[in-house]
Amino acid sequence: MASFDELKQKYSAVLDKGHEVGLRVDNLQMDGDKLYVKGAVPSDYGKNQLWDAVKAIDANAADITADIAVQPGQVYTVESGDSLSKIAKRFYGDANQYQKIFQANSDQLSDPDKIQVGQQIKLP
Repeated sequence: MASFDELKQKYSAVLDKGHEVGLRVDNLQMDGDKLYVKGAVPSDYGKNQLWDAVKAIDANAADITADIAVQPGQVYTVESGDSLSKIAKRFYGDANQYQKIFQANSDQLSDPDKIQVGQQIKLP
């Protein structure tokens, strides 16, 4: 039986992908002989990306339980080099979805090309 650290290492690519797609990890522990990951992502795209990463490691997911919910409305903090289209590509897989983010933040954004580093925006 693998240890927590061994399974965490085995599935490190899943956790890395989770960071890329905005996974909020609520629980990461051993559940019997499986790694248990519970969390939420802002889109179906992110959830599918995580499952693709799991299946790339073990198509049967024999030693992992991933309880991943889609929870729109998460908050993202703008980083250097970000644009709404770059954020849309990262979280939704389609840069053209930037309008969706812009509309969800119309209370604080007047121009989709003018976002500031450190600004917090909602991901619909």
